[in-house]
Amino acid sequence: MGEKGAVKNRLHNNLVFDHPIGFDDDGRLKRTGTVWTASAHIITAVIGSGVLSLAWATAQLGWIAGPAVIFLFSFVTYYTSTLLAACYRCDDPVNGKRNYTYMEAVRANLGGFEVKICGWVQYLNLFGVAIGYTIASSISMMAIKRSNCFHASRGKNPCHMNSNPYMIGFGIAEIIFSQIPDFDQLWWLSIVAAVMSFTYSTIGLGLGIAKVAENGKIRGSLTGISVGTVTQTQKIWRSFQALGDMAFAYSYSLILIEIQDTLKAPPSESKTMSKATLLSVGVTTLFYMLCGCMGYAAFGDLSPGNLLTGFGFYNPFWLLDIANAAIVIHLVGAYQVYCQPLFAFIEKSAAKRFPDSEFITKDIKIPIPGFRPYNLNLFRLVWRTIFVMLTTLISMLLPFFNDIVGLLGAIGFWPLTVYFPVEMYISQNKIAKWSTRWLCLQILSIACLSITIAAAAGSIAGVILDLKSYKPFSTAY
Repeated sequence: MGEKGAVKNRLHNNLVFDHPIGFDDDGRLKRTGTVWTASAHIITAVIGSGVLSLAWATAQLGWIAGPAVIFLFSFVTYYTSTLLAACYRCDDPVNGKRNYTYMEAVRANLGGFEVKICGWVQYLNLFGVAIGYTIASSISMMAIKRSNCFHASRGKNPCHMNSNPYMIGFGIAEIIFSQIPDFDQLWWLSIVAAVMSFTYSTIGLGLGIAKVAENGKIRGSLTGISVGTVTQTQKIWRSFQALGDMAFAYSYSLILIEIQDTLKAPPSESKTMSKATLLSVGVTTLFYMLCGCMGYAAFGDLSPGNLLTGFGFYNPFWLLDIANAAIVIHLVGAYQVYCQPLFAFIEKSAAKRFPDSEFITKDIKIPIPGFRPYNLNLFRLVWRTIFVMLTTLISMLLPFFNDIVGLLGAIGFWPLTVYFPVEMYISQNKIAKWSTRWLCLQILSIACLSITIAAAAGSIAGVILDLKSYKPFSTAY
């Protein structure tokens, strides 16, 4: 091991100063990413199903606090992203050793117990996202069915239906897709995701503008949903939950290092990434402000939890069908992309612990005419199927989109967006304890922790409240 490590170090040191044409300092193919490509990746990753709950979140906080909190999250996300970008290389921002993933950066800068905590938070977050995507896709499939039912009956049929068959259908699709090797590496997947997310987000924004024009006035109030429409207690819990929904809309820290690993140098990757983050967070914030504010202006206190389910189901039903179909297509692929790291972790851990088990390690080659043989792994088949079934079952038991989104935002915001980037930055730059800079960073971290606790409490209270009126497997909408 020592000799191999020495050879690797010599290779690394030689490549830093005299690397072959077409290769980078770590011996990998030369990276070609720019500010523009990194910005596109970030915008694609950030603008997703989280945008659908922003009108509801704005309605809980009102015209003053709503936009202010969106801006606050954008500023914190941008600032902590620049701290995280500085941790891409160890010690030296130009020639230091690269970290290829978020977890590697944590291991290199903090190590020990913190790496395990980071892993648990990451995988818990990914598990939660799978549940959130199952709920969101079922809502969209139901919206398509109901809009066509309303259109066919000209509004005479209330078109009540149960979400369970749609969740089961989504789950079956995910079981099939989860058996495709390297599904998340398919080159066209990001393009499809980007097109779909912009399609439904833009339709939501456009319909919000049209609704405001139709109403002839801007709805809403300075302080948000009024006590009377909801109780005083509900007002407090919903305001906290809104923080979680907004935090979820900005969650992309987990993949920042991977995006940074596509950038060419010089200039240093951290400088390019800081510019890309500023550009992409700026564009995203503008888009979020428009979607959240126009949705609130259109519906006021009655802003729906999912923006696209609030425009009624009769006209223009075909446009809503396109938007909801785009959500389903996006989430089918996004579910797999988010779950792949969790799948890989479990499968590698199992293979390491039971290296002699054929059930875990053996691939059965199944010939497919005209294609390469398919490698069927029984452990992968069983474990991934159980995982999808479990996320589907939990979604059926707790089909509350806003509550789950708020909880996910709370779980991921402080640890992954704030705490680890701040601590890694302090460690890498050897910032003295109790210095002014150290104190400012710790105050930021503690303030964000309090937001996370409030958002989690509000979301859990929302789930408890919804469970009082919801009967699992039987309630119809």
